[in-house]
Amino acid sequence: MSVVDIPSPPNRLGPKSNGMLLSPEEYDTITDWDDRYRYELIHGVLIVSPPASIGERGPNDFLGHLIWAYQETHPHGRAVDATAPEQEIQIGVNRRRADRAIWAGYGRNINLDRDIPTIAIEFVSDSSRDRQRDYIEKRREYAQAGVKEYWVIDRFRREMTVFRGPKEMVSVAEGDCYQTSLLPGFEVPLATLLAKADQYTKGSEGGEA
Repeated sequence: MSVVDIPSPPNRLGPKSNGMLLSPEEYDTITDWDDRYRYELIHGVLIVSPPASIGERGPNDFLGHLIWAYQETHPHGRAVDATAPEQEIQIGVNRRRADRAIWAGYGRNINLDRDIPTIAIEFVSDSSRDRQRDYIEKRREYAQAGVKEYWVIDRFRREMTVFRGPKEMVSVAEGDCYQTSLLPGFEVPLATLLAKADQYTKGSEGGEA
């Protein structure tokens, strides 16, 4: 009787790892990867994506600045426990990566392995596959994980959509500021975030880098 070799999980992840079959346990043990790419585990399949574009990173960085400034200077700023870009969120057997996560209301240091973000944020890419993922798949999965609000910031449609659980949805127009009871007194200035994206997407003849 012949012995079948079972492949071991990889020691390092990179673009050639796309489509690899991995269990959540195997994925969670990997600590070495090419950090020029993004990694998600969806139904046992490893998805390797290019890094976020500058049109997404620019406004994301600015939003992070606004959140930290709110924490440090606003009377209710202690509602924010932490915020981080490129945050992995465990959803059952899946491992999703949010453009930004905010932990609010815990009132203590955050345990990244245990504490689900209170708010997850995505800056939409302009492809039908990404839109399907951001508006439908992640909405369902984040609600399942216990994320209280999911913000989808769409610089192409010039709007922001807020999902509260699997059913409630709020649309925010470009000229409006969004407020949430999770961060009392904090405003999301959508027009300013879109203007930050425009600096990169419309600032040169070559378009977005």
